[in-house]
Amino acid sequence: MPASTVVTAQPLIPELQQRQGQFSAAKDTARALTEGLTDEQFNWHPESGRWSIAECVDHLTTTGIKLLPGMDAAIERARNRGKSASGPFRYGWFDNWFIRGTGPMPATGKGMKHPKQYAPRADQPVERVLPAFLELQDQLIQRLHAANGLDLARIKISSPILRLLRISLGAWFAATAGHQERHLEQARRVREHPGFPGG
Repeated sequence: MPASTVVTAQPLIPELQQRQGQFSAAKDTARALTEGLTDEQFNWHPESGRWSIAECVDHLTTTGIKLLPGMDAAIERARNRGKSASGPFRYGWFDNWFIRGTGPMPATGKGMKHPKQYAPRADQPVERVLPAFLELQDQLIQRLHAANGLDLARIKISSPILRLLRISLGAWFAATAGHQERHLEQARRVREHPGFPGG
């Protein structure tokens, strides 16, 4: 994080406490999903066109890392301009639509498709992918503390790959947490697939 980004010492507001719990839980889930896996198992595909556990986790790391610079810049600007607020915050329809679309797969089975820039890398070893994902969660939690006390609904951040898509900081946190839950659940289904190779 930039040296100029202030990390507050105040307790996190309830909304950010919830996100911190989700990011911490994502670490535990990822560890459990990858425990004892060989690289062959980690990269196994249930069928053609469906992601492996490795691709699910790598995709989350890729998307999350791309968000961090925009978060840092927005948090710094907001502190310099005094955009403070304690919440609770209300988000607009577009923010809420985005959160729903990127979060856990809805009952209809129709969620947003990922842009090609977020496509995961193939054939990645566990010892490379898992630590990067765990580190990302720590980085996200740092941003929660840096954003604590700011107006999460008024601070807007453009998508890293589509500048016209502007989402509030609080919605980005919520969408990121939900997106991780979505793909970690996808990875769990891969590990529980009847054809999953034995160790």
